Amino acid sequence: MFGKLKSIKGDELTIKLDDEMNMYRLRKFADNKQPTIQIDIDDGRHISPDQRKKIFAMLRDMAMYTGYDIRDMEQWMKYYFYARTGAEPFSMSDCSMQTANKFLTFILDFCFENGIPFKTQTWDMIDVDYHLTLECIEHRKCIICGKHADLHHVDVLGNRSRKFTDHRKFRFLPLCRIHHQEAERTPALEFSQKYQIKGIQIPEDDLIKLHIMTKKQIKYWNERYEREV
Repeated sequence: MFGKLKSIKGDELTIKLDDEMNMYRLRKFADNKQPTIQIDIDDGRHISPDQRKKIFAMLRDMAMYTGYDIRDMEQWMKYYFYARTGAEPFSMSDCSMQTANKFLTFILDFCFENGIPFKTQTWDMIDVDYHLTLECIEHRKCIICGKHADLHHVDVLGNRSRKFTDHRKFRFLPLCRIHHQEAERTPALEFSQKYQIKGIQIPEDDLIKLHIMTKKQIKYWNERYEREV
């Protein structure tokens, strides 16, 4: 469980939990005895409570989807992470923030590649960054809600045909139909500030892989720029 420390009075702490506590589940884990709770305070150097919360939220969704127990899911993903990256074994209780970020990104990639869905609550807590945006573009997931998405040009194309446009110069966002329509009728800056997102320029190789541009089109534009110079 995760939460924020609200007050300290002598040896008593008041904690505001991020989610409601399931007392039946808590008593079951404690074997119907008085539960013992460990308090970990984030010191900014090791894995943060926020990172740990996001990782376990994703592991929980994966466990529910696959039928595994969440602890088995954690161990399975760790072994897979070690094998794929060469990382040293680590503990979720005291690993570095860098390791936690790498593991979180690894889980995110795995879920996208294998079509494992996130719950809305889990999706909302994942930070929006370049990597996530690029994954959403590749797998056609709305960056806002996670539903099926189309590509939205953040920058106005004007009267230019998309077929004859150098898409390397423009920013993209993966948006579902509803959010795409909202973006079309809302100023770009206002839309970006509302959802705390921003479009990204897609690398050349990914533009080809995503069938947004062909090698022939890229060659055409490179030769045209050379002639203009």
